[in-house]
Amino acid sequence: MKTVLYSLLGAVAMLAAGVTTSAAGDRYADRPPVMVSPDLSAPWVLQLGRAPGIVRQNRQAVRQRPAYAQPDRVQTAAVQAPARRMVMRPQINPVYLPQEVAYNGPQKPGTIVIDTTQNFLFLIEKNGKARRYGVGTGKPGFEWSGTHKITNKRVWPDWRPPAAMIKREAAKGRYLPTYLAGGMENPLGARALYLGTTEYRIHGTNQPWTIGGAVSSGCIRMRNEDVVDLYERVNVGTTVEVI
Repeated sequence: MKTVLYSLLGAVAMLAAGVTTSAAGDRYADRPPVMVSPDLSAPWVLQLGRAPGIVRQNRQAVRQRPAYAQPDRVQTAAVQAPARRMVMRPQINPVYLPQEVAYNGPQKPGTIVIDTTQNFLFLIEKNGKARRYGVGTGKPGFEWSGTHKITNKRVWPDWRPPAAMIKREAAKGRYLPTYLAGGMENPLGARALYLGTTEYRIHGTNQPWTIGGAVSSGCIRMRNEDVVDLYERVNVGTTVEVI
């Protein structure tokens, strides 16, 4: 009897104090941690669930999931759904890789000769030899020939498209920047050799699969690794013959 009386008095005391069992549990229970993208250096948009390591389930798939469906299957489908297809780029023809070849032209050692019909650049060496590289050259309407000197050399050069190029590309619906700092996204690639007072350069490219074709607006393209190699072998003042 006393035990029952004490229990009733305890319950009355708790009600008088405005405390319930569930309220007390909620008040002192540990709250779940706030989940933040682990990559806090990523742009803020990426932190809204698209940063690396964060997977969001497809809401429609969750709603339509049968009661007996396994959660791991739904998660796998959600991960695979946004996956992008890999774009396979054509490989460069091995003939355009650097190699030593015989050369019997009249140019002196140290001269650069660019054959725009075969898409080869030759760095003339001694003893009837030349170092040959594959290049990309001017597309139809942008071919040219002539002799110039290398007047400047740049590492990871900036790009300032000529006004005529900006206007020409805008007419096609492609708007170029007026300036782009050097780097991997820069179309001039890792190195640039400037030719005389022209707007033409021998430069690298971030599209190595274009080597061997008529693809540029007149500049001579090389693979980044090849233009770095050539850059180290020639100096300002080197003669360049484009034929």
